[in-house]
Amino acid sequence: MEKYIVEVDHLTIRFNMASEKVDNLKEYVIKLVKKELNFKEFLALKDVSLKVKKGEAWALIGVNGSGKSTLLKAISGILKPYKGTVSVYGEIAPLIELGAGFDGNLTARENIYLNGTVLGHSKKFMDQHFDEIVDFAELWNFLDTPIKNFSSGMKARLGFSVATMVAPDVLIVDEILAVGDFLFRKKCTERMNQMLAGGTTLLYVSHNIDSVKELCTHALWLDQGRVRSAGEVNEVCDEYEKLEKK
Repeated sequence: MEKYIVEVDHLTIRFNMASEKVDNLKEYVIKLVKKELNFKEFLALKDVSLKVKKGEAWALIGVNGSGKSTLLKAISGILKPYKGTVSVYGEIAPLIELGAGFDGNLTARENIYLNGTVLGHSKKFMDQHFDEIVDFAELWNFLDTPIKNFSSGMKARLGFSVATMVAPDVLIVDEILAVGDFLFRKKCTERMNQMLAGGTTLLYVSHNIDSVKELCTHALWLDQGRVRSAGEVNEVCDEYEKLEKK
């Protein structure tokens, strides 16, 4: 029997949201210390299950606020379950938030090494792959520029290039490629297809349904934190698009 590389079993994620308006941080802290701040429970994900086999490409679709990014953060280990379990059997490279893992005051050159360290790579390894990373990101002219001066597209280029330098077991991509230009998105799509052909598993969030159908074999449709539909990508996406057009 073929094993799953990602297993999400009856997952519920809960956030506590302040139920009253607080105008500034000082007022928030005072109310919190005095226990005068009331919280309202918000369930971002409700009883979600997902099983992904090695080498599969799954898209997470749904309108903004449906829980897609929350699910990816739970799979990445950033968020802990309130109920249910999440199991991942392999190395993850998460591209979830634009600029995550970068220090804005450091240059692109310094951030490449910083990101590499976070991913568990040695300086020697990063030295060997440095030119490859910069070539793919097309940022030779900006290597000694602080990241805080980069456009969102430039940050996306650098983040994607470092994360995909070595094919992980599971690649997680959350909408960050939407900020890149057409040619760079095409380049990223080609690299992701190469990684899929090599056995990498992909979890992909995008509002571009054409991109989803091009890259993915399966789709999970989330609606207000619940699974609305899951299965073959064209069937789920067609069902989703019909509802969105109403």
